[in-house]
Amino acid sequence: MRIALVSSIVPFVHGGARNIVDWLALALQERGHETEIISLPFDESPDRIISQMATYRMIDLTDRADLVVCFRPPSYLIRHPRKVLWFIHHVRPYYDLWDTDYRGFADTEISRARRNTIMTADTRGLMEAAAVFTNSRVVSERLLRYNAVESEVLYPPLYQSEDFVNEGYGDEIVVIARLEHHKRQHLLIEALGLCKTPVRLRFLGKGSSPDYGQHLRARADELGVGDRVIVDDEWVEETAKRKILASALACAYLPLDEDSYGYPSLEAAYARKGILTTGDSGGVLEFVEDGRSGLIVDSSPASIAAAMDRLHSEAGLAKRLGDGAHSRLDDLNISWSHVADRITA
Repeated sequence: MRIALVSSIVPFVHGGARNIVDWLALALQERGHETEIISLPFDESPDRIISQMATYRMIDLTDRADLVVCFRPPSYLIRHPRKVLWFIHHVRPYYDLWDTDYRGFADTEISRARRNTIMTADTRGLMEAAAVFTNSRVVSERLLRYNAVESEVLYPPLYQSEDFVNEGYGDEIVVIARLEHHKRQHLLIEALGLCKTPVRLRFLGKGSSPDYGQHLRARADELGVGDRVIVDDEWVEETAKRKILASALACAYLPLDEDSYGYPSLEAAYARKGILTTGDSGGVLEFVEDGRSGLIVDSSPASIAAAMDRLHSEAGLAKRLGDGAHSRLDDLNISWSHVADRITA
């Protein structure tokens, strides 16, 4: 079968949304399908978003593929009689982040009209799909709430997960994610300033701008913990990432109401590392179970610091949580064979 995988991208910005497309293509090819990845740029700037959505709508792949699989918005506006969605997230400032500080623009008559247009177009494109899958229960709940669209959760796996290994537990908590304010790496810096143990932090992941990474370094210096923090504001190569994870004490992932458990959680699990997160991290909580596969605390620096100290000082805790994280992979049936079966059903 000829399968077109269609998604939107932000040029020169890499993240999990690109990986999920690339890895699904490989999984489908291994099952004998011919795949083509179609990635178009998409800019969420308020003055350009509607015109770019219209561009997607003008594309018709009816005669070019047997099946079209769509991912990031607004790829699902593309026309095809057999369109399947593996829906990753909405353009969130117009949905669940509308009444938050993360909206990024004023609540005006024009922005409300723009929101209505986006939601109407989204709902139409979503309802055209033969099947709708999501990457988490959180996203499924948003689809039902905002678009009245039913969906099935299909958890995204990692590719070549067997390359992750465990080489023991050092004193470094590793944070693998783009350096962005909503990923809340700053909470870990604030927490480190309160820690009583010599636990260390390492951040891996390129931000959309250098500002946040610079802020993290400056704040660590202000708190007197700069010598215990490494901020690598760059896209880390896979082999290097796995080497760092192999000897980490644990991993931390503290996004605000994340769409899914996130690839950082899976990477930690395959390396048998526990995951430190917060009770408001959204989809991460679908993977992390407090005391079994990680530690779930409130988002105050004091609570995070106490958890970091526990990981460093409590004998056997890091290993026990790491083993529990690894067992969650089977609990949730996270595998490419399952994904490929459902996508092509």
